[in-house]
Amino acid sequence: MAKDRDTDHTPATASGRAEIDAFLEKARALSAAKPRAASGTRGRLIFALDATLSRQPTWDIACQLQADMFREAAAVGGLDIQLVYYRGMSECRASRWISDGRTLAELMGTIDCRGGATQIGRVLAHARRESEHQKVQALVFVGDAMEETVDDLCSVAGELGLHAVPVFIFQEGEDPIATNAFREIARLTKGAHCRFNRGAAHELAELLRAVAAYAAGGLKALNDLSARHHAGATKLLQQLR
Repeated sequence: MAKDRDTDHTPATASGRAEIDAFLEKARALSAAKPRAASGTRGRLIFALDATLSRQPTWDIACQLQADMFREAAAVGGLDIQLVYYRGMSECRASRWISDGRTLAELMGTIDCRGGATQIGRVLAHARRESEHQKVQALVFVGDAMEETVDDLCSVAGELGLHAVPVFIFQEGEDPIATNAFREIARLTKGAHCRFNRGAAHELAELLRAVAAYAAGGLKALNDLSARHHAGATKLLQQLR
């Protein structure tokens, strides 16, 4: 991935409960005030993955499934995706923006998972900076663990909420520490948190298709997908309403 770039190492600042709630209220007001992208404008979605060693099986699955995101989004209006991943003790990289599934698959195919700690805070901070530059419709994160300070993550999540960037977290497994953190991040950004079973390719595929439809066409596209009895879209709608 020659064009990858390192993300910022700056840690988030801790935030108290009152400050987090204030962020959430501002995020709701900002989200209500901001119209979606004009008709004909492609959506932008950040696809972030934990690439530490425990994630290798699901990374391989995601490589096979990501083309479904582009196909679903193409039916609505198109989608540009940026791949973000972390691995090892300090590596966290972001690709260029990609407009087709084949290129994304080729990039993902060059990456192997390596042991290390989670770097979710850096992913959230990167998404905030990208949306400051040009609107990002959604951030998708697929992971199974959280080894950072929850208050620090919530502080950055609150800033993402201010920019009306919902975070859709798809959690593999049932780690309770990760579950609590992921639910709070989703709440602060008006996104969604869903668990899927380890190795459940079909379940993950449906969730990825649903969030791609949302990024490309908003709630209307997600409602339309749900009306076609799409389980992933229905699961997300239950949290977004």
